[in-house]
Amino acid sequence: MTKHDRSTSILHPADIPAAIGLLTRLPIRVNTTLATQRAARSAWAWPLAGIVPAIIGWVMGFGAVSVGLPPLFAACLALLGQIMVTGALHEDGLADVADGFWGGYERDRRLEIMKDSRIGAYGVIGLVLSLGLRASALAVLLPHPGALSALIVIAVSSRLPMVLLMAAMPNARGAGLASQVGRPPARTAWIACGVTALVVLILMPVALFPLVAYIGLGALTLAVLANTKIGGQTGDVLGASQQISEIIGLAVIVSLIA
Repeated sequence: MTKHDRSTSILHPADIPAAIGLLTRLPIRVNTTLATQRAARSAWAWPLAGIVPAIIGWVMGFGAVSVGLPPLFAACLALLGQIMVTGALHEDGLADVADGFWGGYERDRRLEIMKDSRIGAYGVIGLVLSLGLRASALAVLLPHPGALSALIVIAVSSRLPMVLLMAAMPNARGAGLASQVGRPPARTAWIACGVTALVVLILMPVALFPLVAYIGLGALTLAVLANTKIGGQTGDVLGASQQISEIIGLAVIVSLIA
């Protein structure tokens, strides 16, 4: 296979480490030349990048439960493990979106606020709610025998909307990471859907349709809001979609096992 064939093919094994390198802070070796050439075509692997923080979060949380620590304390440790792996990438997006969407009165001002590294009241409220909702759900989930499978399912399915929103919506800023990567082709988005569905069907098939319905509704709501507020998506919107989808996914799984 020639270099051109590798960079334009539908799938490539190098897309998986590239996705992990992009969406986590793990020191993984990535073929940067190929990753740059493939750009948005590698987005099908983004959901798979969630498996790593899910496993690390489960190890820390389940380990704490196993030695007798309270479930809520264990849940906070699980969140700490996930955030350490991702570098709070998605949490940062959620905070920026909360600040920008509700802290500005017109499009350019909203985008300016979202680019600002400082955090405002809306961002703090968004983070507190996200961490609180996720911790409370994890406190219920971690003692359950199927917790690892559930965390992997949630991590994978919560990263799918990033691919879909990026493929369906124009970039609102015209700059930044999301703009540099480009828009994934439709077939890349469909492959990401298939990969996510396969993981869910293998690990927790009963959750497939509820996750599709509720995460899909959450992603659609965010898409409409982003289009209204800033006229498209940005990297921050993609990060916020992961956080919102993770909260929804946790709620779905906890309701199924409770």
